[in-house]
Amino acid sequence: MKILVCIKRVPAPGARINVSPDGLAVDSTQLGFAISPHEECALEGAVQLVEQHGGEVTALTIGSGEAEEQLRYAASVGAHAGVLIPIDGSPWDPQRTAKVIIEAVRLLETEGGMFDLVMFGNESADSGGSQVGVRVAHALGRPVVNGIKGIDIGDQSVTLRREIDGGFEVYQLPQPAVIGVKEGLNLPRYPTMKGRLASKKIELRHLVLDAEPGGQALVKLHRPLEVASNTVILGESSESAVAVVDILEELGVL
Repeated sequence: MKILVCIKRVPAPGARINVSPDGLAVDSTQLGFAISPHEECALEGAVQLVEQHGGEVTALTIGSGEAEEQLRYAASVGAHAGVLIPIDGSPWDPQRTAKVIIEAVRLLETEGGMFDLVMFGNESADSGGSQVGVRVAHALGRPVVNGIKGIDIGDQSVTLRREIDGGFEVYQLPQPAVIGVKEGLNLPRYPTMKGRLASKKIELRHLVLDAEPGGQALVKLHRPLEVASNTVILGESSESAVAVVDILEELGVL
């Protein structure tokens, strides 16, 4: 199998996000970065499929030179090749991003054959637009399903499961296909020391591509209000038991 996984460099989930003074960008001074969680599961899913059926996994990202860190991480957990589409400045809108990925897919397939699967995260951890994978699939004329939490490969087809209340929806798509993976498809592996060492030696390919901006524009970023909480010590001995019972009664536990 040939699988392309599109990943994105985003602030590490759970980190405290600060906004630049103009409100148009994230202040990354004190931030760590990672792959979006949905995309991390897509990457793990692709590696597992190749381990079962043979083939190769290519990871692709759009970003600054710093995004090589995420491509090398992808290589450390099983990706065979990495492709960076370098850009300067702020992140692109979904339309522009999709157009460039479409061009990259066509170029890579002209050189090395068609990808059986092109995999995305259901949405990125920063913008959360859920658009890019669908736009790419539509332009390439390939079937797509988002929110996937189960993948089975058949003969020239792929069976997908999407979780719903009380069960799953099941889809069968012909290959080649595009898949939007939801976090929970699997438990991504940690890179081994051998994998980390090998990832440092892998040659990353740079594709210089561009497209016109789309119709979406960032207007303003707003941080949610921070709610401070105070800790009240009810006591340090058995005498505090009465206060604890009172609190439990207020909460309706008793």
